[in-house]
Amino acid sequence: MLLRRSARRTFALQIDERGVRVSVPQLARESDIERFVAGNGRWLLDKLAARRDRRAAQLFEPIDGAGFSVLGELCRLRFEAGGRRVRWRAGVDGVEELVLDPAQEPRAAMIRALRKRALPWFSERVAEYCFRSRCPVPPVRLSSARTRWGSCSSGSGIRLHWRLIHLPPALIDYVVAHEVAHLTEMNHSPRFWAVVDSLYPGWNAAREALRKAALTLPIIEATAGGDFPNED
Repeated sequence: MLLRRSARRTFALQIDERGVRVSVPQLARESDIERFVAGNGRWLLDKLAARRDRRAAQLFEPIDGAGFSVLGELCRLRFEAGGRRVRWRAGVDGVEELVLDPAQEPRAAMIRALRKRALPWFSERVAEYCFRSRCPVPPVRLSSARTRWGSCSSGSGIRLHWRLIHLPPALIDYVVAHEVAHLTEMNHSPRFWAVVDSLYPGWNAAREALRKAALTLPIIEATAGGDFPNED
């Protein structure tokens, strides 16, 4: 654990690939620093555990027959030369398959196919939750943010991470409801969470399920590094 003193006024904890850092005011007492770290012990342990899970995550290997999830259901990757370069179909056993031409770079082709699948689905769910909240439907776009599942802006509308397409619809809906609630309350105040609760009762359980499910998502991008976004 690295201790850093500076002209700052507040205490802060940070965790990155270099380890844990504690930033404190220049004249902070050792007893106050120890109390601050101890008081944030649970947060610190949770963050360290999450980073351990990220490092343990395996990069998806795009080989013929490899399985991955779409909308919470098993899908299978297939390679076939000729015909359309990218297509979805039902396999002989009923499992959905994503078929790619072997001449393509498979990771890039998979991501393009999943993004194309994700946008209309997400847009329909945003429209549904906007209808429930009686607010206009904003533009919906995809994101590849490293730290957020979604974001909402009065200027650019709602952005949702394309990797959500791997999750069951109920968990996607929680993220959608969260962002639509921001159209009413651009904060995380009690009023905001009341709006979320009105749109998605039981959001607490969904929030925890999302955190756990994130650890199981396939890591397709070779440079993704196993990052799992959080809420905005």
